[in-house]
Amino acid sequence: MKQTPDEQLVLLWTEHAPRVLAYASRHVDADTAQDVVSETFLTAWRRLAAVPDDALPWLLVVARNTIANQRRSGRRQQRLAAQMERLRQITEPAPAADVLAAERAAVLDGLAALTPREREALLLIAWDGLEPAQAARVAGCSLPTFHVRLYRARRRLQAATAPASPDLATRTETTA
Repeated sequence: MKQTPDEQLVLLWTEHAPRVLAYASRHVDADTAQDVVSETFLTAWRRLAAVPDDALPWLLVVARNTIANQRRSGRRQQRLAAQMERLRQITEPAPAADVLAAERAAVLDGLAALTPREREALLLIAWDGLEPAQAARVAGCSLPTFHVRLYRARRRLQAATAPASPDLATRTETTA
């Protein structure tokens, strides 16, 4: 007497589910292993006519392929999440143009209020990215003299820009 498809699946499950679970458990975590077993037997049910008499090797191949598919899917999800995070960072709202214009105007006014030597000291550090020793050589003065110029320039720029932008001087100090 021939078995019904339901009986065949129950027989496959009874005989081979523990072995398929053991195989999956060696390759993935316990929760994922349960999912792998479920997917493996779902595939067996869908392709019951293709399941050979010696079903265990066939079921283990299906389990291996299921694990590989899940890993690929996981990597794709991670790449997508990383890309979405980059896009989120890129598309964060920018400050309003009037705020940037006001800050720029305050900085230019503040720089104009400095002496030429103070302005040069500040720009060599903040805009050209030089270290104080390098900037002192460019400015043609000793390192202690350059530090005094830079200190005075920062304080005067901070005082000149404080009402317009309280964090502006802080930004120039952190670049030094």
